[in-house]
Amino acid sequence: MRRDNQSSLSEFLLLGLPIRPDQQDIYYALFLGMYLTTVLGNLLIILLIRLDSCLQTPKYFFLSHLAFNDISFSSVTAPKMLMNMQMQNQSISYAGCISQVYFFLFFAAIDSFLLTSMAYDRYVAICHPLHYTTIMNRSLCFLLVILSWVLSFASALLHTLLLAHGMKRDNQSSLSEFLLLGLPICPEQQGIYYALFLGIYLTTVLENLFIILLIRLDSRLHTPMYFFLSHLALTDISFSSVTAPKMLMNMQMQNQSISYAGCISQVYFFLFFGGIDSFLLTSMAYDRYVAICYPLHYTTIMSRSLCFLLVIMSWVLSFASALLHTLLLACLSFCGDNTIPHFFCDLSALLKLSSSDTSTNKLAILIVGVMVITLPFICILVSYGCIGSTILRVPSTKGICKALSTCGSHLSVVSLYYGAIIGLYFFPSFRNSNDKDVIVAILYTVVTPMLNPFIYSLRNRDMKGALGNILKRRTFSPYCALNLDRCCDLFCLIRC
Repeated sequence: MRRDNQSSLSEFLLLGLPIRPDQQDIYYALFLGMYLTTVLGNLLIILLIRLDSCLQTPKYFFLSHLAFNDISFSSVTAPKMLMNMQMQNQSISYAGCISQVYFFLFFAAIDSFLLTSMAYDRYVAICHPLHYTTIMNRSLCFLLVILSWVLSFASALLHTLLLAHGMKRDNQSSLSEFLLLGLPICPEQQGIYYALFLGIYLTTVLENLFIILLIRLDSRLHTPMYFFLSHLALTDISFSSVTAPKMLMNMQMQNQSISYAGCISQVYFFLFFGGIDSFLLTSMAYDRYVAICYPLHYTTIMSRSLCFLLVIMSWVLSFASALLHTLLLACLSFCGDNTIPHFFCDLSALLKLSSSDTSTNKLAILIVGVMVITLPFICILVSYGCIGSTILRVPSTKGICKALSTCGSHLSVVSLYYGAIIGLYFFPSFRNSNDKDVIVAILYTVVTPMLNPFIYSLRNRDMKGALGNILKRRTFSPYCALNLDRCCDLFCLIRC
């Protein structure tokens, strides 16, 4: 959020190697030979690994990626150095310099992560030889490589955006705070809505904490489905805590201001936890797809390592997308109007207030939105399409009932989450009114995290059975423990 003045420098001068002019040709030939050897040697390794079936093992899978990465890494600096030596031109453009920094950091980081993966592969091969093929399965190898690329992308992007931001003039935005208009309600109704939303927020936190505790205490719930559900519950607590406490504090104190740093932080964590929600719902859809379409191979496919890696990938991808949006937002200038017609710092509302060019931000929203929202939603639809076709292939009332009991809760949560997003961003009528935007935002930031635990606990026999076991173990009321299926409403839980 700085003033939009570009750096006065349009290019840089690279002094090159500390060698005398009369030695340029010798060193040029030497480094050209080294670069060509690097490229051809690594291409030969990749070709051999691809052609020889004996080399189709995790060790050589990582080695082929390392070879490709070494070609890319050396190509970031060597061609430019050789060209400068030959043409006696030491200049590099501003954009070229920034790009070189990014790709240098990117491929260097991938090298580090790939070497770590290869070390882990050797550790498993030597320390656990009997379980080597089970542990180092194809999915784990692919996910380790993808994780290397994603983490490297995030770290390189962070450094490059901070560098580009630092190359702009160091003038702070004239705005030090923003004003949140809050909810479109009358002043005399503030007390009623304050009590309502305070109750919803406390219910959200307590319900999700209860689900996490229940899953941790009952060993029968230590399955992939409930592993993802516990992470979804933690994310729902965090997601609602990004906006609800500040909204409630503003309603109570009649103070609508939020600091510059607080606004930036709120944008980051809102996008971060919103992205995790999307990826976790996709992972749960994949889990249900495997459970119904490949029941005999379920335990093999949905291994512990795959579940952990899917969760890690959700956190890493969400971190990268939120960081990108936040850093691009921090490069904008805000002068004049500081009023946000919302109850939290919404990214789209902030872009409308900016006096800078926001075309890059809008392009990032489009591209990242496809990756974080659209693609996961398509994956969920495809998963349930496959589930539906599997059920219809062997039509039976028992099979349909079992599938509905298995997938019903997840489908309900998906409908709530994506339904609100589609209503907000895809229907023009919802975009024409700030009041409607605020109402829909309340739905998916405050109400949905509260409803998710109800959907998963009250419609799920495993959860109710686990609660019954916990109540029996703690010598609670035998009436509620033995008849939980008939008294699972809130009043019965309070009586217990």
